[in-house]
Amino acid sequence: MNTSIEKHWNSGSLDTRLKLGFGSGPRLVGGKSFAKPAVLDQNQVKLLSQAAVHSMEETRKIMMNWRRQGHSLADIYLQGVAKSAKLIGELWTTDELDFVNINIAFSRLHRALHDFSTEFLAEGGSKSNGLSLLLMTEPGSQHGMGAFMLSEFFRQAGWRVMLAAPQDIADFKRMFLSDWFDAVALSISTDRQIEAVYKTVSELRKATVNPNLKIYVGGPMACLSPDALNWTGTSLLDKDAAQTVQIVTQAARASAPSMAE
Repeated sequence: MNTSIEKHWNSGSLDTRLKLGFGSGPRLVGGKSFAKPAVLDQNQVKLLSQAAVHSMEETRKIMMNWRRQGHSLADIYLQGVAKSAKLIGELWTTDELDFVNINIAFSRLHRALHDFSTEFLAEGGSKSNGLSLLLMTEPGSQHGMGAFMLSEFFRQAGWRVMLAAPQDIADFKRMFLSDWFDAVALSISTDRQIEAVYKTVSELRKATVNPNLKIYVGGPMACLSPDALNWTGTSLLDKDAAQTVQIVTQAARASAPSMAE
């Protein structure tokens, strides 16, 4: 399927696209830049979206070019990858990309996050903060990139993270009760199991090892249909990954005031 986004991508060489994709400031020998790197705007978001549809190699090249321009990986993740994933989803809703190409593009962005994981975690330089998080997708979810990115931000901030992708409700229950957690964050991508997950969470809240457990609900549905996730005993997360980590960390520390800062 030769989609419109692929036709646009194929209209020029990669080097030309990279030059058009972002501005460049004066540079020092060794790749340093005098100036602060240009903000990753909508043109660069489109560029990465097109690359993710086209090939893994070109997806990496664009992200590496952004790194050479002086962008931190946190900036690339939030302003580049997350917004590109959102744009790719919008292209599906307008029938500019089919389901197969959508999944291929998401898988390439997800793989890129894995490739940069060691460097991203080192970029934060944070030691363990003694806090633990269970981060789960909805049962049977096919969308794990957003949850993985969020888990990376928590790990960078010093959290111990269990990232789980339950296959069904029974698996969901087992993982929820598997250990002591300071917080549980649920990523809900679709409306298919909202009612079932809500009922399950309501039951599990009374059986958790930690009586002060904080439960959060987020993911794509937090932006698409926040009212559907207004669950008793939980907090809605509709911010970006960095803001989410701040919110959850502050709440966890507030419930354990003796914990060292």
